[in-house]
Amino acid sequence: MTPPHLPTSDRTALVLTGGGARAAYQVGVLKAAAEVLPKRAHNPFSIITGTSAGAINAVALGASANNFRLAVKKVEYLWSNLSVDQVYRAGYRDLLRSVFRLLVSLFHRGTGVRAPLSLLDTAPLAALLEGAIDFSGLERRLRGGYLDAIGVTASSYSSGESVTFYQSDIEGSALQPWQRARRRGVPTQLSVEHLLASSAIPTILPATRIGNSYYGDGALRQVSPISPALHLGAQRVMVVGVSGNPDRPPEVHHESHSPSLAKMVGHVFNSAFIDALENDMDHLTRINELVGMVQNEAPYADTGALRLVDFLCINPSIEIDQLVSRHIGSLPRAMRTVLNITGATPQGGGTSLASYLLFEGGFCRDLIACGYHDAMEQREMLEQFFQPHSAVSF
Repeated sequence: MTPPHLPTSDRTALVLTGGGARAAYQVGVLKAAAEVLPKRAHNPFSIITGTSAGAINAVALGASANNFRLAVKKVEYLWSNLSVDQVYRAGYRDLLRSVFRLLVSLFHRGTGVRAPLSLLDTAPLAALLEGAIDFSGLERRLRGGYLDAIGVTASSYSSGESVTFYQSDIEGSALQPWQRARRRGVPTQLSVEHLLASSAIPTILPATRIGNSYYGDGALRQVSPISPALHLGAQRVMVVGVSGNPDRPPEVHHESHSPSLAKMVGHVFNSAFIDALENDMDHLTRINELVGMVQNEAPYADTGALRLVDFLCINPSIEIDQLVSRHIGSLPRAMRTVLNITGATPQGGGTSLASYLLFEGGFCRDLIACGYHDAMEQREMLEQFFQPHSAVSF
């Protein structure tokens, strides 16, 4: 099926990475993209893939792919008016109940009784997604050709694989399930369960059962965040990250004490949510350079499976952790107590952990504004990217 917005020879993908509340940054970038495009433009991406909270953004966009600007406005409204109680239960009683269940699990070989173990209960998030995302609309957009494919990545706790669940209306051999080392693609009908699984930060949010297996956050063991989009046929890729600019050297601080628990956990989360994307972008850049050299020297040479992939990558121009201290006070008191105890505060050096859990409107609006500013700073690159057959690498 030929999408009404792109020629089949120019399949453009949007890759939205994970990072809990940090994913609000992506909305600002998409808002800028919507302003660059004509007012009533259809979705400019024939393929959309998402991981963790980025998967929620991906499916929300896909469900309204017939009007890209309207789709972005819907997602912006959702994030701008978000509050913690819409995502997880964070009262003292809720947290004590979770701790009690963790203790009880010690007498059941470390497994949960009747429900998966986690610090936080995401029943409110399930209800929010059921009401906010029109999955039947997603199917209509795919059937109508506004979108070729959409993928949501989660991590299987049973096999250790990075599994991309994808939905498409394309028939034939164009989109076949794939199997690679520790990663595979599975065709399916996407649902709330896939979004909950993809965004289930380990130990913090509960694993979700899909079929016969439990799944957790898609960023876990995802060595190549761009790979699902390429398997789904992407020839050009726009990637929106959630970490600070990787080209800027990190600041080195003198530490007078050992790292807090929250700082160590945040470090682990960063390695899952951030490092894989940066490595993948480096890998893609090197492949493009190699293919470009071969084509320059021997234009008709066969490069096999290697091919040029034009891409545009937009990352935050600031360290998102810097915004946390401004908004951490908006969290429920019980949650602030937990963060203080574990050192997830500016004083404890563990603000990275807090940034993943700060699902509050003020924090999200600041991230949206940052994403919009960063994308508009690259407006020329953005406009060039949306020109058919343009070559952009950033």
